[in-house]
Amino acid sequence: MPDVVALGELLIDFTCRSVDAQGYPTMVAHPGGAPANFLAALAKFGCSTALIGKVGGDAFGKLLVNTLQEAGIETRALVVDETVFTTLAFVTLDAQGDREFSFARKPGADTCLRPEEIDPELIRQAKVFHFGTLSLTDEPARSATVHAVAIAREAGKLITFDPNLRKPLWKDLQQAKEQMLWGLKQADVVKISDEEVQFLFGLEPEAGAEHILKAYGVKLVFVTCGSQGCYFRNAVTQGRVPSLTGLKVADTTGAGDIFGGSAVWKLLQLGKKPEELTQGEARAVAAFGCTSAGLSVTKPGGISSVPDYQRVLEHLV
Repeated sequence: MPDVVALGELLIDFTCRSVDAQGYPTMVAHPGGAPANFLAALAKFGCSTALIGKVGGDAFGKLLVNTLQEAGIETRALVVDETVFTTLAFVTLDAQGDREFSFARKPGADTCLRPEEIDPELIRQAKVFHFGTLSLTDEPARSATVHAVAIAREAGKLITFDPNLRKPLWKDLQQAKEQMLWGLKQADVVKISDEEVQFLFGLEPEAGAEHILKAYGVKLVFVTCGSQGCYFRNAVTQGRVPSLTGLKVADTTGAGDIFGGSAVWKLLQLGKKPEELTQGEARAVAAFGCTSAGLSVTKPGGISSVPDYQRVLEHLV
């Protein structure tokens, strides 16, 4: 019986290692996908997990299935489809050093997950159901996500949500906003970035978190702010946690996902409803997430960069 079930993309992240004289990157492949990174953190710290998704019946798909199994993530709900290719993401850096994303996903296997391919019992057996927005960009995966969320809500599961905006994947940004807002309405716990708060509401982290709590019925909000750490808020408390400093950054891909998985792990350890966390408890959850995410950027990749529990404790902010 899994503690946490997530639905969404499992893909290959190609990250830039170097650039030649003509500007073409040399890429390095890493296993990734936001829900998979999220579960990898939970599994690393001892939670039983399972991923619902789809990969292609190609070499990359087979590699990804093996990677999940090695990470301790259950794969019986992962569909291998011989008719589509595994989704690929390419991460390059612009002139300012910021990440830019390109995707081979027209379609990618993750967008082809169908409602009837979801095992409802797997969701009903779990404590937590997690989803993001990349499974909401295209059909039939959007209908599959809506179906899975409905099962989780009916079963009274704790639902966690990461808006995870990737603008190149949306046909138009108004549709992206609509789906992100729909996701907020379904969730008990939300991990959202300061950039996504600005995109949705034009607000700063504090005001954005307050709005999400009051307008969408969310119980606990974490607004990640990159090098500025994290702002957290529920009905009874709020506060900030700094990020780790003095680290040599190798790759920030997956850091937000690892924050989310690590924070949910800590929340489960506390055994309290997210709306009832005290100041100290909410800060402890955010601090564990920030520290784990901070350490993850010192290694390349997402799934492969989750730090050991003892290392997180040694660096806890």
